[in-house]
Amino acid sequence: MVSKRKSFLVLAFVFLFLVSIMAAGCGSTKPAATTTQGTSGGPAKVVNVGWSGPLSGGAAIYGQDTVEGLKMAVDEINGQGGITVSGQKYTINLITLDDQYMPNMTATNARRLRSENKVPVIFTPHAGGVYALQEFNLEEKFLIIAHSADPQIAERGNKLTFVAAPPFSGQPEPFSKVAMEKYGKKVALVPATHKYAKDWTTTFVSVWEKLGGQVTGNFAVDYNKETDFYTYVSKALATKPDVLFVGGPSKPTAMIIKQARQLGFKGGFILMDQARLEEMEKVVPLSDLTGCIGMMPLHKMPGPGVSKFVEDFKSKYNGKLPTFHHAGNYMAMKIVARGMEKAGTVDDAAKIFEGMKQIFPIKEVGFPYELTGINSNGSLQVEEAGVMVVDGKYGPPIPISVKK
Repeated sequence: MVSKRKSFLVLAFVFLFLVSIMAAGCGSTKPAATTTQGTSGGPAKVVNVGWSGPLSGGAAIYGQDTVEGLKMAVDEINGQGGITVSGQKYTINLITLDDQYMPNMTATNARRLRSENKVPVIFTPHAGGVYALQEFNLEEKFLIIAHSADPQIAERGNKLTFVAAPPFSGQPEPFSKVAMEKYGKKVALVPATHKYAKDWTTTFVSVWEKLGGQVTGNFAVDYNKETDFYTYVSKALATKPDVLFVGGPSKPTAMIIKQARQLGFKGGFILMDQARLEEMEKVVPLSDLTGCIGMMPLHKMPGPGVSKFVEDFKSKYNGKLPTFHHAGNYMAMKIVARGMEKAGTVDDAAKIFEGMKQIFPIKEVGFPYELTGINSNGSLQVEEAGVMVVDGKYGPPIPISVKK
C-alpha cells in the first residue's frame, strides 16, 4: 500500500514539473522586445510597431487594405534580414488592433500598444483616430503615422505626426478646370454627410466658385444608410447642372452615377478621393463611368516602380489589384524602417522621425512612387495624378500639385 502511494506521488511530481516547464514556454504576455535568429544566422532583436484601425464594421475592407500594405513591407524587410540599427539586427513585428473606425477606441488601443508592447510608432488610417492620438502622443512620446488625406492633420502642428498621404486639397482645382472645360460651369452637389465629405465639399465649393463656377444646390445624403438615391439625384438634376459633385464610399458613389445616367444626365462627375474608380468598376461597367473625374487607379499610373509593386502585390495576394491605400502604407513602413536605421534608435520617436526626414529623395524601383521628401508640416511629398474616364476608357493623367 505504501509502495503504491509513493509511486503515485512520484508520478504526480513528474507531471507537475512537466506542466510548469510547458507553462513557462507558453506565457500569454508577449515581451516588448525579444531575441530571434536572424536570416544571416546571428541573433536579432524584435522591434514592435503598432497599428489601430477598422478591421470590423463598414470600413473593415479599407482597414484591411492598409494592413496588407504594411504587412507586405514588413515581410520584405524581415525576409532580407531585417534592419541594422547601431550595429544591432532587428526584425519588425507588426501588431494590429481593431478600433472599428471609432476614435475613442483608437486612443484605447494606442495606450495598450504603448504599455504592453512599448511601440515607438503607431499607424492609423483615419483622421478621427489621428486626432485622438494627437491629444497625448507628444506627452507619451510616440510617433503617429497618419494615412489620411485630411489636410487639417498636418495643419495642427503636431511634431510627432507623419502624414503618409498627400492632402486632398490639391485635387479640386485641376478636377474643376477639366470639368468646366469639358462640360460647363454649373455644378450640383450630391456628397456624403460624414466629416471628411463635409470638409471636401467646403474646399471644392470654394475652388469651384473662385474659378467662376456656379453651385446650383447641395443635396447631401448619408451614403452609408441610403440604398436608393433616386430622390436626391432627381432634385439635383432638376437644377440643370453641367456637372455633379459626388463622393463617399465607392459602391454608393457608383450607384449614384448609374442612377443619374438612367435619368438622362449627360454631364460630367467630379469624385472626392474616397471613391476609387478601380473599386467602382466592380459595381458598374467602366462605360457607365464615362465623364467621371477622380484619382488615377494605381495600376494605371506610369513608371517602373508602380509596375513592379503591382506585380509583386498581385503575386503575394492572389491576383488582387492594389490601390494607393496599399501602396501608401507599404511606403510608410519602409520609410519608418529606414528612419530607424538612419537615426540609430528603435526607441526614440523624435529621433526616428528626424532620421526619416534624412533618407530622401527615394528614386528606386522598389517604391511605387518617386519620393522627394517630408514637408515642414510633417507630410509626405508624393506626386499623385487624377484621370477622366473618356468613352469607357481611362484618359491621360491629370497632374495634381500640392503646396509644399
